[in-house]
Amino acid sequence: MLLTPSGASAPAVPSPPVRAVRAWRRWRRSRPFWGGLLTVLAGLEICAIPLAPLKVMLHQGVAGIPSVLMGLIMIVMGLAGWFAPHHRSLAGIVTTLLACAALVLSNLGGFLIGTVLGIVGGGLMFAWRPLPTAAPAPPPPQGDPS
Repeated sequence: MLLTPSGASAPAVPSPPVRAVRAWRRWRRSRPFWGGLLTVLAGLEICAIPLAPLKVMLHQGVAGIPSVLMGLIMIVMGLAGWFAPHHRSLAGIVTTLLACAALVLSNLGGFLIGTVLGIVGGGLMFAWRPLPTAAPAPPPPQGDPS
């Protein structure tokens, strides 16, 4: 406990790591963090299969292009959920639709892992709502002038 010259205790200033953890927690709770994370992971999973070594890619041909494009768009949607939370509904819907399309167009959607992560991440982004702000207190009633 810190004492001031007058003898009263001063509030303790948190250390830099504690402030960093609190700032991280505040940032994470102000946006659809887990939905965005799952969406980015789904996009990476769907992109990883076609970006295999060159020998495998030569056999795959043009079929790898939709996989890479869908994966990149899903990564962008996950980042949009993080850095532009007001677009969370659109990002969640687009992510879910792309995850379902990846099931057909992209090696079973990254061997089903990318599709499942994308559907869950898109649903979490769509369902997330910001914490409501406290309503201001109503003004006190005015006295009757008569």
